[in-house]
Amino acid sequence: MNAQDQVTEATAAELLKDYEPGQSFFFATPEATWLAQGTLAVLPSAAGLGELQTLPDRAARLLAQLKQTGQRLPMLVGAIPFDPKQPAHLVVPLTVRKLEKLNLDPHDPLRSPIGSSYTIEPVPAPESYVAGANKAIARMRAGELDKIVLARTLKLTSPQPIRLQELLHNLAQHNTLGYTFAVDLPKRAEHVGRGLHGEKTVDRTRTLIGASPELLVARTGTQLYVNPLAGSTPRSSDPVEDEQRAEALMVSPKDLREHALVIEAVAEALRPFCKSLDVPEKPSLVSTAAMWHLSTEIRGELADPEMTSLALAMALHPTPAVCGSPTELAREAIEEIEPFDRGFYTGLVGWCDANGDGEWVITIRCAVAESHTLQLYSGAGIVAESSAESELKETSAKFRTMLRAMGVQDDEAF
Repeated sequence: MNAQDQVTEATAAELLKDYEPGQSFFFATPEATWLAQGTLAVLPSAAGLGELQTLPDRAARLLAQLKQTGQRLPMLVGAIPFDPKQPAHLVVPLTVRKLEKLNLDPHDPLRSPIGSSYTIEPVPAPESYVAGANKAIARMRAGELDKIVLARTLKLTSPQPIRLQELLHNLAQHNTLGYTFAVDLPKRAEHVGRGLHGEKTVDRTRTLIGASPELLVARTGTQLYVNPLAGSTPRSSDPVEDEQRAEALMVSPKDLREHALVIEAVAEALRPFCKSLDVPEKPSLVSTAAMWHLSTEIRGELADPEMTSLALAMALHPTPAVCGSPTELAREAIEEIEPFDRGFYTGLVGWCDANGDGEWVITIRCAVAESHTLQLYSGAGIVAESSAESELKETSAKFRTMLRAMGVQDDEAF
């Protein structure tokens, strides 16, 4: 079969069933479902500090070379890290299947990705996160920063391996308006002892899995679509309270300022590439099962038809929605305050084909799975008006997407 041949006999639900950790890329959007399998080529990393800066050119060259060898429409799929000095993991799959929107019954019982026995360790501890947030708030009130996004993690460990197919199904079942993904990451070599022929290591399969509500950029021809989210509040199980929280978010000075910082930065980054750019004056509301978000839908027409979706993504990444403002100062503060490496969290997941079309979403509401462990990530946007305790509660609420898909109900404890 020619790489990127599309098979249309199956259903989107069958694509989900065909997902296999370690050899698949699964990507469900509000309009379509993708399953890529096998590896035709891997995009080599670049030496030095320009890893992400040179990514679009390196990707375009690889896709052009493959197209010349007879591949009908080769595409790159995979993940891009938060840190511009770290390498992306993008591959050209052997086969790609694209079908209709995934339509699962939200009332079906959840599957069981883990057993009843597990441990969860927060990093940093909640009180340390609050201390870090207060340090950031003090710096913003002193005028050093406009905004920073601070994250924390939960490490879930189970006696049995994490069942990723079941976890992916649970995420997709309750994320019909967002982007559900499972992406292979580079394997990790682990020392397991000494054998007859010297030191023994095994390669551990790692998977980036999640249900992001946030599209960074989509490009079709010369048309682009960007949908930043910034400013959030947890949902309530009580309908009246839930509606009140949504209405309060729409008029919250703190959240509106946080959102405006993101929209201004995104529009400024896009304008040099666009003939026209439509930026609504006010945000709207979008929701997930766990959160309300302020949302702005930005649409534009590219001036240069050669500008690829990956190049647009790199021009935008990272937005203040996941890093802060000014970008470099916020990134430095994140490295100083957060006691862990974000890796692919708050990076990007998506695809770009040889025509330049593609979709890239921000990797939030996600985790990295490796055998018996699952490293969950959650962050909150902090401005000078923020309360550190409120931001801690926001991160707890954002963990719910992954925890509930795991069958963990006592999420308030984290």
